[in-house]
Amino acid sequence: MSKDIPLDEPLRQALGDVPKNRPCLRCKIVFESEGFGDRICRRCKATSAWRSNIAVSPGSARRR
Repeated sequence: MSKDIPLDEPLRQALGDVPKNRPCLRCKIVFESEGFGDRICRRCKATSAWRSNIAVSPGSARRR
């Protein structure tokens, strides 16, 4: 049994969901995010690791 939300009830937005400068969770550079769910900068999102969903953690790079 799912509880339906009445159609006449307005949807509430999170108060913190506003564009503002935030640090990228991957490279730590501050960028203009579109909301609280946008925490990765465009440069990091453009990497092949991000696009292919490869997990990257500190110290996981291959050493020669």
